[in-house]
Amino acid sequence: MSYPPPHGSYPQQYGPPPPQGYQYPPQAYPSQGYPPQQGYSGPPAPPQGYAQGGQSGAPHGGYLQGATIGPGRPPPSPQQQHGGYATQGQYNHGYPPPQQPAYGAPSHSPYPQQQAYPPPQQQPYGPPPHSPNPQQQTYPPSQPSPYGAPPPQGQYPQQQYSVPPASQQYGQPPPQHGTYNAPPQALPYGAPPPQSYGTPQARPTPPSPGYVPGQVARVDMSHQADECRKAMKGLGTDEAALIRVLTRIPPLEIPIIKEAFRQRHGRDLEHDVQKEVSGHFELCLLSILRGPLQQDVWCLNKALKGAGTDEDLLNEVLIGRSNADMQAMKQAYHHTYHRNLEHDVRDDLSAKTERLFSMILSATRQEESAPVLPQSIDADVTEIHRCTEARIGAEQLTVCAILSNRSDTQIRAIAHAYEHKYRRSLEMVFIHEFSGHMEDVLVQMVRCGTDRAMRDAINLEHAMAGAGTKDHMLVARIVKLHWNPAHLQQVKGAYKVRYKRDLIGRVRGETSGDYERCLVAMLQ
Repeated sequence: MSYPPPHGSYPQQYGPPPPQGYQYPPQAYPSQGYPPQQGYSGPPAPPQGYAQGGQSGAPHGGYLQGATIGPGRPPPSPQQQHGGYATQGQYNHGYPPPQQPAYGAPSHSPYPQQQAYPPPQQQPYGPPPHSPNPQQQTYPPSQPSPYGAPPPQGQYPQQQYSVPPASQQYGQPPPQHGTYNAPPQALPYGAPPPQSYGTPQARPTPPSPGYVPGQVARVDMSHQADECRKAMKGLGTDEAALIRVLTRIPPLEIPIIKEAFRQRHGRDLEHDVQKEVSGHFELCLLSILRGPLQQDVWCLNKALKGAGTDEDLLNEVLIGRSNADMQAMKQAYHHTYHRNLEHDVRDDLSAKTERLFSMILSATRQEESAPVLPQSIDADVTEIHRCTEARIGAEQLTVCAILSNRSDTQIRAIAHAYEHKYRRSLEMVFIHEFSGHMEDVLVQMVRCGTDRAMRDAINLEHAMAGAGTKDHMLVARIVKLHWNPAHLQQVKGAYKVRYKRDLIGRVRGETSGDYERCLVAMLQ
């Protein structure tokens, strides 16, 4: 039984491939250029080789109504016919699934500023084409070959269950003996999936911009340093000038302006800002001046110090991060506070939640370039069901070991395959089977895989919803988003679809003064 070709549509049932090449659906992108501004088109489709979700009655992507996580779930929208959250298992038929880049990764986004959502283009499952940066993909993709034609150079060949290919090529797993009805043996707790002979080695995801110590841009920031000094010199402070200069600095230029300020004026820029401004406006500017890596380290220390743990802030920093970024954060935390991050997390958490974060901090998850093998995905789906709905009382650590070891693309495949097989959203399963902090973490991991932009949009609303604004969470989330402008535009589009209002207008309604102007400048 074959899976459909990499660029084909997704049939409702596994079955024979179409007898001809890929046919674009009625609302597909035109052959030239980018789609018209039609709003958010919904969460990414599953990786190739997986049929669409079943008739679970829950919106695809895992955002459920009436759930306990976040400020609620999205109501049905008119966009459910082609994209959006379909209530009857309807994905964007035939639409190639987009790629979700890791946080902070540079992106040559095809979407201009204020462009409507959809998420960026995703490669077919398997190793990405050989390029300097596999994350940088642009739309439209190359025209797919008709079914049966040999795959393009560098593309992962088509896989089949039980039926060996006529000629084995490099990059294909060996033929599976036996039938599909006999899935691989369940993995022991915490063990990564075995690598099949012939499976190409996944290339490590590079660190996000600003996460390599000593990595700086070669630019002259003397003018910006002088503007900052002029804004704070003498009586009074020109807050508008500070906002104009500091909110536009990319991550790799932050060390340059701080060094230029020190050399030209013999002063420390962060120290001067701390003396000149105060309150949440001060928090915004200092969060920018720390840069992405040191801001994460500062947030981790804030989440762990004192009585109790700031679980939301801890989740915000650690969930969904690449192995390279996780290793950089652990090293920077030790260098800054002379303490071990994993030890501090173990001291603050307890029981199985502590074990879950130990798995996350081990930085051993699959890289995003790792192939999505249908056999492995189906084995994970079966094991998750066995540990949750198929028994009384969840076998929590096995589920934690699976999700903490898989890449976002693999988690997306698991979520779609689970709903197709058991007619129930994986997010709903976790909400029903888990509770407390562990439930929050597992749901956030699923959302990162299925639709990261919508996950971030929901988290932003959660920081503003209810009585009083969670200002420290709002600042942390907006500062992190503004360092990745392409992803920020996706989040703004997802927010508008989800809440039927503009994100900037929502922020203006919750904040005021220089604090409001600084946040709005980062979002624009």
